[in-house]
Amino acid sequence: MKGILLAATTAVLWGILAIALKVALNYFDSYTIVWFRFLVATLVLIAYYAVKKPALLQVYRKPPKMMIAGAVLLAGNYIGYMQGINYAGPAATQIIIQTGPVMLGIIGFTIFKETINWIRGIGFMIATIGFCVFYFNQINELVAQKEAITQGVVWTLGAAASWAGYAFFNKKLVQKYHPQQINLIIFGLPVLLFLPTANFELFMQTYEWWVWVLMIALGLNTVVAYGTLSAAFKYTEANKISIVIIMNPVITFVVLELLMLLDINWFPINKVSPLAYAGAILVIGGTILAIGLTQKKKA
Repeated sequence: MKGILLAATTAVLWGILAIALKVALNYFDSYTIVWFRFLVATLVLIAYYAVKKPALLQVYRKPPKMMIAGAVLLAGNYIGYMQGINYAGPAATQIIIQTGPVMLGIIGFTIFKETINWIRGIGFMIATIGFCVFYFNQINELVAQKEAITQGVVWTLGAAASWAGYAFFNKKLVQKYHPQQINLIIFGLPVLLFLPTANFELFMQTYEWWVWVLMIALGLNTVVAYGTLSAAFKYTEANKISIVIIMNPVITFVVLELLMLLDINWFPINKVSPLAYAGAILVIGGTILAIGLTQKKKA
């Protein structure tokens, strides 16, 4: 239960994240936003543990290769997800990114030897059909944006694959290292990786105060969301975590509908058709079946 509650915290934060990132794109480019998020997350962790648990900072002396690999994969996930939102919008990105948990579920079956049966096989089929229904419906509904949506989907699929790889390494690392000790490297290395791509001239612009609050909040979202996710991997199985976190698109869709209802125009919102919603439901429902509601221990 503790692991599930931690994963639920991650799901809520990721649900509102897609919308917050789209708003931030009005002021900063994708690479600068990603760099700043990692920077804030890293500085917060270093400051906190320098006071509370200085021993955790020893990981910087000789970080394990697996942590470095996880950091590179998470960096790929962040920029792929950011570009997906930039081109395809929050709604489409939140659905397509769910291929990440499906990939994690496959890793759970093949690497961690979590059980698979015919119900899960049907789940994979339903999820695949849902992806196709959602994607092709969006393409047909938004013909003028076909190229942008396709580009966003490609970026998002790459982000999903990167996230699944990161999650695999994280699942193994938490058995030996403190979750936040892992994040010290996984957040810190991308700060260096994305440093050449950050546009520092944008930080010289005069923005309203809430823009800076938003940017800092995006960084804090990184700390809390991935901190609770890392802790969740320590307490429960990968498949159960996946089931919880794939609920985050529901939060995104609800908030988007509220924004349209209240006529709040932070950014252009593409109205989702009933058929696309049906595809989204198939994706979420199929993914839950594919990952599995229970896990049997291997004898």
